[in-house]
Amino acid sequence: MNPVTRRQFFAAAAGVPALAQERLPVEDFQPRSMMAARETSVARARFPVIDVHTHLFGFPRGRGARVTPPEQIAQILAWMEELNIETMVNLTGGVGPDLRRAIVELQEKHKGRFLVATEPSYERIREPGYAAWQAEELGRAKTAGARGLKVLKYLGLSLREQISTGPLVRVDAPRFDPMWEAAGALQLPVFIHTSDPDAFFTPIDRFNERWEELANHPDWSFYGKDYPPKAELLAARNRVIGRHPRTQFVCLHVANHPENLGEVGAWLEKFPNMNVEIGARLGELGRQPRASRQFFERYQDRILFGTDATPNGAQVPQQDLKPAMFRCYFRFLETLDEYFDYSPAPVPPQGRWRIYGIGLPDAILKKVYRDNAKRLLGR
Repeated sequence: MNPVTRRQFFAAAAGVPALAQERLPVEDFQPRSMMAARETSVARARFPVIDVHTHLFGFPRGRGARVTPPEQIAQILAWMEELNIETMVNLTGGVGPDLRRAIVELQEKHKGRFLVATEPSYERIREPGYAAWQAEELGRAKTAGARGLKVLKYLGLSLREQISTGPLVRVDAPRFDPMWEAAGALQLPVFIHTSDPDAFFTPIDRFNERWEELANHPDWSFYGKDYPPKAELLAARNRVIGRHPRTQFVCLHVANHPENLGEVGAWLEKFPNMNVEIGARLGELGRQPRASRQFFERYQDRILFGTDATPNGAQVPQQDLKPAMFRCYFRFLETLDEYFDYSPAPVPPQGRWRIYGIGLPDAILKKVYRDNAKRLLGR
């Protein structure tokens, strides 16, 4: 007779089906909630929306400029009408000819619907006079039509002093000071992404709340090697913000620290020129609805709506630009629904949890959806 475990013996004696006696691989576990929770359908944002964080052209760096084809732009515009999205800001507009092309294809061809940001020219950082040149180049980008400056996590986590070798370039390296200062003088907000979720800086083990995500994408982990600790990266970013009080910074992904809203709030208190955006962080905000509601109430003039969305089918690990994804944001912000998915994906992509809505009042919703972005973008 085949040996059986004590658990299997008693389960069989109690008439438990054989399937229930076996261990289920976690990746196959897709529980259906038994909660009779309210489900509010929010098909369209209550007020017009400016999404300040999308990637329609030129992302990701190092793989050549990605261009969204005209038929896909037409589909995006139709979705925008359906969802009540007034404007999308394409943050990764690139530089030089790529930037000009993005401005022509998006911003000029569809006035009022798309805005385009530029990026630093990191490939020139080793050239003499880079600091002054980059500041001047930002002026040329503004003249061409750029409406902001986007800084990817590439700065701090990938860019090195020598091509592919040498130490990582610090976020607060003095060579970038003229660029930050020029952004303020030109009234170009800086959309900055520094570091990543807390879990990406801890071991990929049974204690990591994003174990499944990191097991599927181990290259997303910044634990070990010569990566700086997350706290060090965020401190460097904050030193930049403190050194350039005339420049408006939009710290993406809730300042990349939604796991600790108290600390983000302390930064907002300390730096009047810091703002935050909520893209791809419903999984954190929605697990702490009372703290999130208080955060939105206190900093209602400095929180911007964003999604980190890319066109459907884009070969980058971001959120697909589809109506269902946007409706998760609308439901979180507009309703008091409980225990619902933060993503339309069958198995939530970040972790096995659900979220709760914060039901913002209309006055705050208007600011978060549109008015704060409109003020920063000079519209």
